Amino acid sequence: MDAAPAPAVAAAPSAAAAAAPHITVRGLAKRFGEAVVYDRFDLDVARGQFLSIFGPNGCGKSTLINMVAGLVPVDGGEIRFGGKLLAETKIGYVFQNYREALFPWLRSIDNIEYPLKLAKLPKAERRAKVEALVAHLGVKIDLHRYPYELSGGQQQLVSIMRALVVEPEVLFLDEPFSALDYEMTLFMRDQLQAVFDETRTTTILVSHDLEEAVYLADRVLLLSRRPARIADLVTMDLPRPRDAHTLTDAGFVRIKGHCLDVFQREVRKT
Repeated sequence: MDAAPAPAVAAAPSAAAAAAPHITVRGLAKRFGEAVVYDRFDLDVARGQFLSIFGPNGCGKSTLINMVAGLVPVDGGEIRFGGKLLAETKIGYVFQNYREALFPWLRSIDNIEYPLKLAKLPKAERRAKVEALVAHLGVKIDLHRYPYELSGGQQQLVSIMRALVVEPEVLFLDEPFSALDYEMTLFMRDQLQAVFDETRTTTILVSHDLEEAVYLADRVLLLSRRPARIADLVTMDLPRPRDAHTLTDAGFVRIKGHCLDVFQREVRKT
């Protein structure tokens, strides 16, 4: 069988397109009962940016990306993707609980193909897209095994590949490594970084781990207690690819320290 074609490389956006926000949130409002989670919340996310979201427990980190991704309805405001509505935008979403996110009765390769099957692509085209993605990312997993035959990290990598195979404009990740052990978490951070460096897909990550949030991000969105506001939006401009040495770099330590100061200030507020 002939090798699957490599994924097409998108043309570089014009200067104007690159400068315009990819995701625009204006006047966002959300409440659960009497609890006001967001009230007139604004946010811009640049195209091709990796944004990490971090903040106090219960501040609405996951609620924010779930509203942007269309999984939770908003009570007010608007969200646009390069001026388009969500329905006109192709997105990928990686859930925290990979064991529940994958279909156990399907082989891993069929799990990855599933969104393409929903889009009614022919089987040969679906398989070609998966093989191209596997080759592009250098994945070594035996994808003909069922999810329960894989390690937790391998299962989550399958989840990430399923989100990427549709070539999304935006990738959402809700605490994707929180159920993994530390060794696998470190491995998966670097796998995700490699995916981002390769695809430059606009990515929004919710993390409860400050080191992870800073390590992966171009910018770190620090939220206050609810009703959530932007406590700070910190630029992480250390070069990529990042590795274990990054964690002891003076610039990384300084940025992480600043984020921790902001976080602790917000936690102390009543």
